[in-house]
Amino acid sequence: MQGNRERKSNRLINEKSPYLLQHAYNPVDWYPWGDEAFEAAKAQDKPVFVSIGYSACHWCHVMEKESFEDDAVGTLMNEAFVCIKVDREERPDLDSAYMTVCQMMGRSCGWPLNIIMTSEKNPFFAASYIPKNSRFGLAGMVDIIPQIKDIWKNRRSDLENLGNDIKHRIEILEKRTLGEKLGKDVLADAYEKLVLSFDGENGGFGRAPKFPTPHKLLFLLRYWNRTKEKNALAMAEKTLRAMRIGGIFDQVGFGFHRYSTDSEWLVPHFEKMLYDQALLALVYTEAFQAAGAGKFKVTAKEILEYVLRDLASPEGGFYAAEDADSEGEEGKFYLWTEEEIRKAVAPKDAELAVRLFGVKTGGNYVEAGRSRNGKNILHLAKPLEQVASESQLTVDELIGSLGKICNLLFKAREKRVHPNKDDKILVDWNGLMIAALAKASRVFSEPRYLQAAVKAAGFIFEKMKDENGTLYHRYAKGERAIAGFLDDYAFLVWGLVEIYEASFEESYLQKAVELTNAMISRFWDDENLGFHFTAKGSDDAVPRRKQVYDGALPSGNSVTLLNMLRLALLTGDTKYGELANKIINVFSEDVKNAPAAHTFMLLGVDFSIGPAYNVVLVGDPQEESLENMLSALKSGYLPNKVVSLRQPDKAALGYEKIDGKATAYVCRGQTCMPPTNKTEKMREFLGLP
Repeated sequence: MQGNRERKSNRLINEKSPYLLQHAYNPVDWYPWGDEAFEAAKAQDKPVFVSIGYSACHWCHVMEKESFEDDAVGTLMNEAFVCIKVDREERPDLDSAYMTVCQMMGRSCGWPLNIIMTSEKNPFFAASYIPKNSRFGLAGMVDIIPQIKDIWKNRRSDLENLGNDIKHRIEILEKRTLGEKLGKDVLADAYEKLVLSFDGENGGFGRAPKFPTPHKLLFLLRYWNRTKEKNALAMAEKTLRAMRIGGIFDQVGFGFHRYSTDSEWLVPHFEKMLYDQALLALVYTEAFQAAGAGKFKVTAKEILEYVLRDLASPEGGFYAAEDADSEGEEGKFYLWTEEEIRKAVAPKDAELAVRLFGVKTGGNYVEAGRSRNGKNILHLAKPLEQVASESQLTVDELIGSLGKICNLLFKAREKRVHPNKDDKILVDWNGLMIAALAKASRVFSEPRYLQAAVKAAGFIFEKMKDENGTLYHRYAKGERAIAGFLDDYAFLVWGLVEIYEASFEESYLQKAVELTNAMISRFWDDENLGFHFTAKGSDDAVPRRKQVYDGALPSGNSVTLLNMLRLALLTGDTKYGELANKIINVFSEDVKNAPAAHTFMLLGVDFSIGPAYNVVLVGDPQEESLENMLSALKSGYLPNKVVSLRQPDKAALGYEKIDGKATAYVCRGQTCMPPTNKTEKMREFLGLP
């Protein structure tokens, strides 16, 4: 491979995305997505090759090294196509659209995602990773390119007809009929589907590869809260414990890797994504509330420690991700030989470290089907109680030793070459992290989490929102760009509501309302209902889509449903409740057909079914009686509630203190209880133990 200084840069050299800049010296004549590329394709009478990936994607790096950095492949691509590189995290609209195209073509879809289309943006070919040369049943780039070039020359109409057919099928897919309001039966159906796919031995759902899927766990916690079905809580707890002790969790530096390649949570793909940290911090926080297990609290705080240490920008926003690879090798930063551990840890603790982390002289990565010269993925191989007994220690003594060992390993690891950091800041992912921090600050009484959430929100409003109220999706290297998508508005509103409930600063509720109203005007479909992912007037590659499936991220419609229900109670504005009902009705058939694929949407359905509680507290934040009420509210697990605060001198008509003490006004659905200044009575009204 030639060094960058020996190569001529392509058009990506002017981009801000770390992923696009990684390809700026490829021999492929890459364009960024835009009119210039498609006009060039028309002028040159060529199809367009679009490659979509992201900076932390291991197989994206593999394809770049094999093909996009290869002069021969670059020459073939430049002769046959006009080539476009897309960062899927910058352009989730394009990624979603072309992932749908890939799925409709019946292909195995993932990243990198490679699409070939006409200059009119009609796609006719889709594939994920493509090797340079054909092997293992996969056609290679050097074979595919001449074939497509020949078909384009001699049978172009076939390709154009295929592209038109795909577009037409997507248009049909987006046409929905209103369904009935969803009830408890769909919650039970989703639960039963999750039971069937649950891995009773290892936790999680399905077989390898295994993803954390935090919204499925959030759903199980709420289902347990509604039905008292012990197995629902047990499934969530088992999964959360198994992930925390597995290799998918960074035992030394904290934070979760993207997913596990095996069913036992041992061998991860090592990239770390901001959104995974946010959603997992949320579910561990709620699991602590539900189950009371201290380990869940510890894990939530470990995740947030990693984020605040490694992903927080000095300005306040949070970076997108850390790479899987370093020094050209996946996972190298995170792997350990037994010898490396013994060098990093004092001799008296070395044996304990080896036993705790399941370290083997030959390496445990070999057992996962990969030979890495004695490299080990650290995981807690045995229950701490068992290791303590074997080591003749108390559990507390063992935990103390574990902390010391991890600290020494962390210091040793810091001397290694770190994976690349994707330092762009995305509003939607930051909204999720703001929500996680604000909720954790409330539940764990940690003011610094709230301070970090407030700082991140301040950064977004200062740097990523213009005077017309438009949010921008991405900030990188001092530049905001790309008009925001539905998820940017929805996820940030979620974060702002969580800040309000953690601080009771009225301005954050007002900001949430303003953003919600802007989102409605830009994304709501007045004719057919539901929220489009892209704003009105967007230059869409394919027909505007409404996302409802909850994948690695919950859909914008799912998060908005829950936001609307909470805002309806917090503001008393009935339009939000009406919109929530319309969201449920327009997507009810999608949800009923595959309830386990819409588990975040079902959080909103659960809230709408009720009972949902509206708690208005009247009092001074500094007075002990109010603190007692707030402590009771955060200690119990009651997800379907909103809490607001009115200070006595600002209390609205009808909200007053009783006998000079902080007073709670509790409504359950449409029924309001008598006001009370007794914490025990408030707990009784809420059904808290």
